[in-house]
Amino acid sequence: MTGGTGVLGKAIAEALLDAGANVALLTRDRAKGESIIKNFGKKTGTGAAFEADVLDHDALERVSKEIFQLFKRVDILINAAGGNSPKATTSPDHSFFQLDEEGLRYVSDLNLLGTILPSQVFGKHMAEQKEGIILNFSSMSGYRPLTRVGSYSAAKAAIINFTEWLAVHMAQEYSPRIRVNAIAPGFYLTEQNRFLLTEKGSGDLTARGKKILDHTPMGRFGAPEDLIGAVLWLLSPASEFVTGIVVPVDGGFSAYSGV
Repeated sequence: MTGGTGVLGKAIAEALLDAGANVALLTRDRAKGESIIKNFGKKTGTGAAFEADVLDHDALERVSKEIFQLFKRVDILINAAGGNSPKATTSPDHSFFQLDEEGLRYVSDLNLLGTILPSQVFGKHMAEQKEGIILNFSSMSGYRPLTRVGSYSAAKAAIINFTEWLAVHMAQEYSPRIRVNAIAPGFYLTEQNRFLLTEKGSGDLTARGKKILDHTPMGRFGAPEDLIGAVLWLLSPASEFVTGIVVPVDGGFSAYSGV
């Protein structure tokens, strides 16, 4: 699992360990990953942390060998790594025309290439096994581009397209028992966006946070545990005839026209 040290990733990793799965957390900081697993306490499944950058194909190949040495096989890949950068975000003081190539490229690569490269490395093993599940993470911004975060929204939209493409490719070229789907979370409070959506001191909604909740029929931000049901469904035999779809978990945001 990539992105397992974030707020949402940690909740998913813990749920999988509770369900008895063996979970390998891929992180750029192995000590952080090990600390997270330790803080989970005793679980039914076994967790282990491995160090690799999702944008480094050679590192992913190396770490895949370490994972196979410990767990013997990989049945599921969760591509949850992603994020944005101030360098790729517009503001009153930082126009679209001022966004530098480095920031735009970083956000695009982190989200899209950071999904494609792990899918190459671990999907190859699934192709050899003739079965497996890949679960990608897109975003509501992949469907309805959000103001200020153009590169992030474009990359998340590309993940939707890539998910559909890879689902067909793996089923037709390697095995119909390899499934590829995605989750599109709505708005969840994470360390990355907390102070964009709520005021640092009071916890009150910012203007942006209020706009989001005004367009979310359920009237609240998502909690990490709100993702678990959809994730477990897509990773289980209960969805064995489901591939190439993107499931919104967004409190109705994508269904609401604003009137």
